Amino acid sequence: MTIAFAEVLVASPGRNFVTLRITTSDGVTGLGDATVNGRELAVAAYLTEHVVPLLIGRDEQRVEDTWQYLYRGAYWRRGPITMAAIAAVDTALWDIKAKTAGLPLYQLLGGKSRTGCLAYGHASGKELPELFDSVRAHLAEGYRAIRIQTGIPGLDSVYGVASSANAARGAGESTRYDHEPARRGALPVEEQWDTRAYLRHAPAVFEAVRNEFGPELPLLHDAHHRLTPIQAAKLGRSLEPYDLFWLEDVTPAENQDALRLVRQHTTTPLAIGEVFNTIWDYRKLIENQLIDYVRSPITHAGGVTGLRRIMDYAAVYQIKSGVHGPTDVSPVGLAAALHLGIALHNFGIQEYMRHDRRTDEVFRPTYRFVDGLLIPGDEPGLGVDYDDEVAGAHPYEQAYLPVNRLLDGSLHDW
Repeated sequence: MTIAFAEVLVASPGRNFVTLRITTSDGVTGLGDATVNGRELAVAAYLTEHVVPLLIGRDEQRVEDTWQYLYRGAYWRRGPITMAAIAAVDTALWDIKAKTAGLPLYQLLGGKSRTGCLAYGHASGKELPELFDSVRAHLAEGYRAIRIQTGIPGLDSVYGVASSANAARGAGESTRYDHEPARRGALPVEEQWDTRAYLRHAPAVFEAVRNEFGPELPLLHDAHHRLTPIQAAKLGRSLEPYDLFWLEDVTPAENQDALRLVRQHTTTPLAIGEVFNTIWDYRKLIENQLIDYVRSPITHAGGVTGLRRIMDYAAVYQIKSGVHGPTDVSPVGLAAALHLGIALHNFGIQEYMRHDRRTDEVFRPTYRFVDGLLIPGDEPGLGVDYDDEVAGAHPYEQAYLPVNRLLDGSLHDW
């Protein structure tokens, strides 16, 4: 077989997604997720104008060679747009390879290393009573690990805290998102941030959560790149009494030496990398054991091939996976992460936010969430399909992630 044609599919069933569908000369199809939240059309154009023409006539079984062809052949390497495009091609080719073999993808990756992938959910509340209700709701749904985010006194809105403003639009639905999805509109929403207020408030929140829910529940927290190295070190130390599963993205990842300072001051486990795209972004962090969990999703890290390369390297240093899994990673990207995660020896945990009903109607995933574990489908391939008719009812809508300003008006990391 060879690749006969490839289609770039852009739709917005609850939020915007970019999907690549590759079809072979024998009619076998494979799907890949290429969504870059708030910059969807950039990667769609990259695929349409620069990648799809290179795929036609290629041997669809040569997955590694195609990966190298798109990575090294472009010369302008790395970055989220390029790596998301490569990820989409790579994932679609793995989907085809597994369908051709008549096996679920995880069987081609070494088979199961566990019965399912431990997942964590997102609980949030502007104040403690609302947060506690959110935690209880997640426990009732079966989650065994929960991320904790709360409002901060004096700030109207904070990343990771559900509000009516971030409910999904359409059909009278109000889907709760315990994070900030890209908001529809011509310009980004501007939010405010106060680091000192946050550092004062966070330890009291975790003390209250531990007092309410006990010491056994794994708790996670996302600082979302907003702290300087010394502020991150202070936060990590102040949260040590509450035994976090991890503290995520404590400081902007571009300054990798910052994690060395944080490590010197706290034993709180560190997770980082959702904005990283290649193994080379992680090299110093892994070799110097400055992190405990790798956060890159398959969608932004070069596909199954790219993320497996990172995780095999991380395994040498006893570093585990903590794959990014927000709702802007489509069910295609999540399914691929589960097939890889269930096969990896050094799997750690999988972020899991339930997609909007409309999203699932378009992609029709077969993975399951059972007793706190995510389990990939056993159908050949990824176990995800794409319904063109349903997708056609949800055209792309321009959307941006928010931007953040300090109280003095200066722009800050969101």
